[in-house]
Amino acid sequence: MNVSALLPAAALAAALVSTLLTPLGATLAAQATEATAQAAPSKAASSKGSSSSKARAKGSTTKRAQPAATDTTRRKPQGALGPQSGDRHLAFKGTGSDLDSLWPPAMPAPLPGAILPAKRIIAFYGNPLSTRMGILGEFQPDEMLRKLDAEVAEWNKLDPQHPVQPALHLIAMVANPDPGPSGRYRTRMDSAMIEKVYGWAKRKNALLFVDLQIGKSTLDYELPWIEKFLARPDVHLGIDPEFAMARVPSVPGKRIGTYDASEINVAIRFLANLVDKYKLPPKILVVHRFTQKGVTNYKDIKLDPRVQVVMQMDGFGPPSLKRDSYYSYVKKEPVQFAGWKQFTKRKNDNPPTPREAILRLWPVPLYIQLQ
Repeated sequence: MNVSALLPAAALAAALVSTLLTPLGATLAAQATEATAQAAPSKAASSKGSSSSKARAKGSTTKRAQPAATDTTRRKPQGALGPQSGDRHLAFKGTGSDLDSLWPPAMPAPLPGAILPAKRIIAFYGNPLSTRMGILGEFQPDEMLRKLDAEVAEWNKLDPQHPVQPALHLIAMVANPDPGPSGRYRTRMDSAMIEKVYGWAKRKNALLFVDLQIGKSTLDYELPWIEKFLARPDVHLGIDPEFAMARVPSVPGKRIGTYDASEINVAIRFLANLVDKYKLPPKILVVHRFTQKGVTNYKDIKLDPRVQVVMQMDGFGPPSLKRDSYYSYVKKEPVQFAGWKQFTKRKNDNPPTPREAILRLWPVPLYIQLQ
């Protein structure tokens, strides 16, 4: 299949993005409710703490000495979720969340050549055949790469302790709402197009991530197809539960998909074997997580020193809603490293989350994807 033959597939992919906006937008409200419900124990603990403070204040009328009302040394900060949380959001470090202590989780020591945690990855996401799927395809290559340079410079200025590793994150397999010739509800991109994007990445000493939206297929079936690119030391993998429909009785665009830990382990084993087979530095696996149920049985994900796993918060909305999501299924369910999705369009992130606020999150994201 040549690149021109893929243009209908690109139009189909763009249409898919459009059809997804309605169901996924509706999911955001449920997502926020879910995050708030899961945070209820923390809120209850805060409420209980407030009652104890009131009891101590009342007891101060007795002869026994009590701490002064201005003594805050024993008081735990009272964090919150939702749009009124402001700087007290529980996704931030030091706002009273017991989840702070879960990070960093136990993990293998980084092997020679590992990118994380010493660096931060800033990745432009999308597909060059569609202007609507992300910033990678929205602009002409030269302009897109200039924007990447500018973004890298901003992050380096804010956090010089984690020098930026630039990256391009290509949707190399696009989920479709119809079965297509393969019957698997997905379209593989042409190798020539993947090579072209790889060439753009090389111009900036950037990594390339090849991202798979597998539709009704499986990772066991699709990963060998992309091996020839993953065999390169600067090419890494992204997988998208949102479009993994093998365990969902629906098709892409109608329902949100999911991966179980057992399926994520398939990708980890595949990448680990490539590291040995081709004598490569550790690979990175980015798992986009849009909903709580997008990844099931996270505790069963088996880490391997040859593969660095990033669990990325993949959602859109105002900053407080995105922080709710980050708290609910990144901070609360630690795997290895954390990532953050940042949309460049106001219709998705309105207003956008400032970089400084992203750096206040705990864990601090070491993979930032701009779409």
